[in-house]
Amino acid sequence: MAAVRKSEMQYEEQNGEKIYEKVCAEIETLELPLGATLSSVYDDQPNAHQRFMEKLDTRIRNHDREIEKMCNFHHQGFVDAINELLKVRADAEKLKVQVTDTNRRFQDAGKEVIAKTEETIRCRVQQRNIATVVDKLQLCLPALEMYSKLKEQMSGKRYYSALKTMEQLEHVYLPKVSQYRFCQIMAENLPKLREEIKEISMSGLKDFLESIRKHSDKIGETAMKQAQQQKTFHAALHRQTNVAYKKPVYIINGHSTEGEDGVTPKSQMLEDEDTEEEVNLLVSIGDKEVFENYYRKQRRKQARLVLQPQANMHETVEGYRKYFSQIVGFFVVEDHILHVTQGLVTGSYTTELWTMAQSKIIAALRTHSSYCTDPDLVLELKNLIVVFADTLQGYGFPVNRLFDLLYEVRDKYNETLLKKWAGLFRDIFEADNYSPIPVANEDEYMAVISKFPFQDPEGDKITFPKKLPMSQSVPQIYMQVKEFIYASLKFSESLHRSSTEIDDLLRKSTNLLLTRTLSSCLQNLIKKPHIGLTELVQIIINTTHLEQACKYLEDFITNITNILPETVHTTRLYGLSTFKDARHSAEEEIYTKLNQKIDEFVQLADYDWTMSEPDGRASGYLMDLINFLRSTFQVFTNLPGKVAQTACMSACKHISTSLTQMLLDSELKQISMGAIQQFNLDVIQCELFASSDPVPGFQEDTLQLAFIDLRQLLDLFMIWDWSTYLADYGQPNSKYLRVNPNTALILLEKMKDMNKKNNIFAQFRKNDRDRQKLIDTVVKQLRSLVNGMSQHS
Repeated sequence: MAAVRKSEMQYEEQNGEKIYEKVCAEIETLELPLGATLSSVYDDQPNAHQRFMEKLDTRIRNHDREIEKMCNFHHQGFVDAINELLKVRADAEKLKVQVTDTNRRFQDAGKEVIAKTEETIRCRVQQRNIATVVDKLQLCLPALEMYSKLKEQMSGKRYYSALKTMEQLEHVYLPKVSQYRFCQIMAENLPKLREEIKEISMSGLKDFLESIRKHSDKIGETAMKQAQQQKTFHAALHRQTNVAYKKPVYIINGHSTEGEDGVTPKSQMLEDEDTEEEVNLLVSIGDKEVFENYYRKQRRKQARLVLQPQANMHETVEGYRKYFSQIVGFFVVEDHILHVTQGLVTGSYTTELWTMAQSKIIAALRTHSSYCTDPDLVLELKNLIVVFADTLQGYGFPVNRLFDLLYEVRDKYNETLLKKWAGLFRDIFEADNYSPIPVANEDEYMAVISKFPFQDPEGDKITFPKKLPMSQSVPQIYMQVKEFIYASLKFSESLHRSSTEIDDLLRKSTNLLLTRTLSSCLQNLIKKPHIGLTELVQIIINTTHLEQACKYLEDFITNITNILPETVHTTRLYGLSTFKDARHSAEEEIYTKLNQKIDEFVQLADYDWTMSEPDGRASGYLMDLINFLRSTFQVFTNLPGKVAQTACMSACKHISTSLTQMLLDSELKQISMGAIQQFNLDVIQCELFASSDPVPGFQEDTLQLAFIDLRQLLDLFMIWDWSTYLADYGQPNSKYLRVNPNTALILLEKMKDMNKKNNIFAQFRKNDRDRQKLIDTVVKQLRSLVNGMSQHS
């Protein structure tokens, strides 16, 4: 153990020696700080301080010996150096003086630098303070700017923008700088400003409502004009590119649109920014329900005023245009308010308002359109309704009921057209001379052909000058029917109808024109007193040519609509029946007027019923009547044969009936045999006229049969063949089959009364008493026959 202990102690001593040497070396190097180095001396070794001091002393002595050796080695050099220093002593004194002077002057110069430095320091402090102020001002500046902006907006009466600014001040800017006094003052002023805006807003709302009431018609007029321009643009585009027309869909506050023509359907009188600011103000300052109720109440009142048309609106197109403009303007404003404001109006409110308005509009248009008598005005009304509906449809309002109303307006348009064309037809008929159209040359002929599709291969062979069978009214009527079709077509424009629908409308309206208007005008014309037989004949000829032209009217409509007549459900024109009916009426009127003319001649008859002997020639009135009939039937050569034959037969029967009635007239009490003979001469002339074939086409003796009753009656009295009459009465082959016993009795009694008065039969009584008895016997037998007939019947 001792050896080990000894060995450990030796190791510690050796180790301690090394440490002390290291410490001494560090001290010699003069590296500071020495704390750590010295602390190592006081480690856990015993007597470390003493030992270190010993080691340090040893070290010092070693160095002293080394210093001494070195000094000895350098002593001469040191002496030499001292000598040198003594030599430079004087120079050192000079240098010291110079350094002192320099130092003095440097100190003087430093004072100014110090002053400048101190000033710089003060400036730095000021700059730092300024930067701090700037930072604070930068924080306050937005609030100040917003407040200044608020004041400017209030001064400029832009209250909605002022409200927005006020909200930003309250919620964004003022909270950041609330510690400052001026911000507290601003915050205290804001409620006052808001209340002021509220009062101004109510006044502004009233002014706004009054303004839009005044300008609604201008707004609507502008909107309708823009819609019409866009429609015209699309129509032109369709014609150029054959692109199907689409109804306009306008840009309305972000809504979709179609239309690249540069026409903005939004009314330029509604400036989005100003109107939005004006109206949004009302719902942004609180009391939204108050403003909303007030606005809607006032707008409903305005709607009632706008929807109430003027009493004379139907008189001019301007009346309708103003009415539509006001309504469009009203609903354009409502649509604008709906999309630029929040909550003042709603979609359901606008829809309800439009539904109510649409009913009133339709009722007003029904009433006022019923007063219209001018088709041009009705057409303008239709165009306005289309533009009106298209405009509002572009703003999203449903307008199907308005387009349904156009069907009623179309019926009214057709009625006014029919009335107008009735007047045109009457004027044409009044101006017509009812004579064939004379054409002197090819140019005049082509002028007629260009207006009316006349074809006559036989007539074309005749050289000029010549006459066309119809009168001037025929081409005029034909042209007016075509003009009517054009006029009817105008109503179908812009209604987006198919060609089939347009074709059907044109054919139906044309049928109304032919079957009602033209037919009525023809019937009235035929019945007019101044229309004579010549005119009636020409009317029959005219209607024949118009009937033949109906197929060309069919082709005319087909060319317009490109719908073939053979297409299923295609309406056919009824002109054929119209002209046939008119021709039949004209024929009947010919028969009637011919009989009336015969009556006029018969009324001129002046028989001397008591004459004893006939004049030996026919009566003048009868010859005049026959001459009249001959000339009249010559005019009938252009009529269909059946018509002329019927007229001739009717005339002969009417003459026979009139002459018979003349004999049997109750006012005529007595007839002499001479009068019977004179009457017989007149009947002979009638029979000669009938046998002269005044109208070709009769079979032999057919026309004479019209006088057979009168002939047998006169023969019975002229021949005095009573025995044959009485014997053969009732037999089918009787010679006097057509003589009625009552007729023979009346005439025989008139002769008997004449005999009693003038004693005409006195000679008979002297010469042949049996004849007088025969007369009495015949009268009795005739009375018996008449009584038997009455009992049998």
